[in-house]
Amino acid sequence: MSGQPGVERVFVAGAGLMGAGIAQTLAQHGLRVDLYDIEPAALGRAERQIAESLSRLTARGRLAAGEADVVRTRIRPGTALEPAVQSDLVIEAVVEAAEVKQRFWAAVDRLCPPAVRFASNTSSIPITRLAAATSRPEQFIGMHFYSPVPVMTLVEVVRGVRTDDATQRAIEALAVRLGKTPVAAADLPGFIGNRILIPYLNEAMTALMQGAGTASSIDAVARLGFRHPMGPLELADFIGLDVVYSICQVLYAGFRDPRYAPCPLLERLVEAGHLGRKTGRGFHRYGPDGSILPPGP
Repeated sequence: MSGQPGVERVFVAGAGLMGAGIAQTLAQHGLRVDLYDIEPAALGRAERQIAESLSRLTARGRLAAGEADVVRTRIRPGTALEPAVQSDLVIEAVVEAAEVKQRFWAAVDRLCPPAVRFASNTSSIPITRLAAATSRPEQFIGMHFYSPVPVMTLVEVVRGVRTDDATQRAIEALAVRLGKTPVAAADLPGFIGNRILIPYLNEAMTALMQGAGTASSIDAVARLGFRHPMGPLELADFIGLDVVYSICQVLYAGFRDPRYAPCPLLERLVEAGHLGRKTGRGFHRYGPDGSILPPGP
């Protein structure tokens, strides 16, 4: 419960790719999780994503037989905010839009007892801005996981102007418990990772738009020449082109640096609803299993 030391129960808001991965990771490490989304369909997709991920881990010998069932019993999906009241920590992973996040935080702040800490998984929006929507900025922090959450070990820990030391220590301890490495990042748009990543993705998109190579050839150069596990265009598709576009907008608004202005080709794909792997089409086309298909119409 919220008055006890440490974190044992977590309310995770947002059942997309990141929220589902965060919920799974917490549950794998023994925590009880309430997974919230306003859309029941999103919760259904998250449950399938978690089941498939756990099945892969079991097949690879990273989970003992029967452990996947135990992990799933620790996750309780729902469309109500009220379970946040019983949590020690609320982790928010809703859409990457400041106004949406601020509305969520204002609502959950009214519900939760004063001892409950808040953490945002935002990938770009300054933490101080989000904390201002609550009455507890001292207990508000950024906890930015990387995707896929069950696999990636980095967590950026971002203090707002008023975040206190106890909250930072609690979040760093939780990250370590989850098998992650917490890295402190300043409260600037994009923090560390996306401030570096976005110009790289943007330049790859511009190279494609200008005819420097096909999407496949640009990605092949990054994989074979840079030894990256995934090319920049495939990575953008994996993240979600709508998410990449939102991050670009936050960074460009924050720095007014043309490196962060979203590539026009990215903007056109988002407007067309081609958002990457999750919609089956982005810079590449994807099969039902997420594999890249040959170029087509």
